Amino acid sequence: MAGISGYSRLAPKTKNLVVAGGLTAFVFGVYYYTMRAVGGTDELQIAIDKFEEQKTKKETEASMPSKV
Repeated sequence: MAGISGYSRLAPKTKNLVVAGGLTAFVFGVYYYTMRAVGGTDELQIAIDKFEEQKTKKETEASMPSKV
């Protein structure tokens, strides 16, 4: 346990900087992982575009007068 005994010898400000650095690295790691996992696909936008296209198509057909 040489790492823990070495950590206890550090000054309080240095300990705080070590903890802050570790937490910052963790947060940025989670952010990067999440953005890579979510940003890879754009399924929601594709579904929205398809819905809008169908909606526009139905509105266009409904506004045309029938040819009887």
